[in-house]
Amino acid sequence: MSDTKRLFLTESDVNGLLDMQLALDALDDVFRARSNGEIFTEPRYRLPVGKGSYNFMAATWPKRGLAGHKSYVAGGGGVNFHVMLYGTDGEGLLAVIEAGRMGQVRTGAASGIATKYMARENSKLVGIIGSGYQAETQLEAVCAVRDISEAKVFSRTQENRESFAERMSDRLGISVTAVDSNEAAAEGTDVLVAVTNSVEPVVTGDMVEAGMHINAAGNNSWMKRELDTAAVVKADLVACDDIDQTKSECGELMRAAETGHFSWEAMVRLDRLVAGLRTARYSDDDVTLFESQGVAFEDLAVCARLYELALEQGVGSELPA
Repeated sequence: MSDTKRLFLTESDVNGLLDMQLALDALDDVFRARSNGEIFTEPRYRLPVGKGSYNFMAATWPKRGLAGHKSYVAGGGGVNFHVMLYGTDGEGLLAVIEAGRMGQVRTGAASGIATKYMARENSKLVGIIGSGYQAETQLEAVCAVRDISEAKVFSRTQENRESFAERMSDRLGISVTAVDSNEAAAEGTDVLVAVTNSVEPVVTGDMVEAGMHINAAGNNSWMKRELDTAAVVKADLVACDDIDQTKSECGELMRAAETGHFSWEAMVRLDRLVAGLRTARYSDDDVTLFESQGVAFEDLAVCARLYELALEQGVGSELPA
């Protein structure tokens, strides 16, 4: 990056620049780079701040001359995410980016990439458990990589799931139906998405069907589980975005490993699937599971593209040199 203009991008700026395809392209690119050993990343650190925690995660991409970190305070009544983007060839700070919307789209895009490389090609029906703001981009991303014709959604509050179904039907041009249980959301689906903040599992072994691909995208805490151990055991392949971070944040896999039902050595990094170094499924009956934790190099890749686009379009406020 030869242009060293330093920018501040607000949530409004990001919202105007970012769409799902940009995020999918950025992540596909960075996962391939990681498979080549070009990416260095540090798992999320959490430091206590009283009622919540200060979260910090960082990554570098030396070949592209990029480095960056995302930081935020969580648990204190509202979260403000910021990414600091740096050029490593003498430019220094390139951008400060408000990253709430970015994180929402990036999290969806990670599940989209997993679905692209792990789900059956002929997947048509999506089940989604959870109807919060993260659920929207999860469904959008899956629809961007597969020819989805129908989706079912369940969440605990009837009003919320019905509102989600109506809103996403209009937005995506597919039939989205609100259903009355987790089991109904999962039944007969090709792709099942869990995007909740639940402490107790919302996906059980009985809900996992042959050929299903599951994106577990809601939790990143050892104290919470979206899948029970029986569901984990049914997976023929378990992939993640980063193994070290998954070992410290993925409650369902930690529990399964502790009880001898899962081996960390069996886990596959998603970048190996993206690069074609490993086959995701050997049969249409295989069950695949993606455990999304949200890692720093994903943020770095998307924010680098946002910065480049902002320069091209004259978006953002210039920071003092």
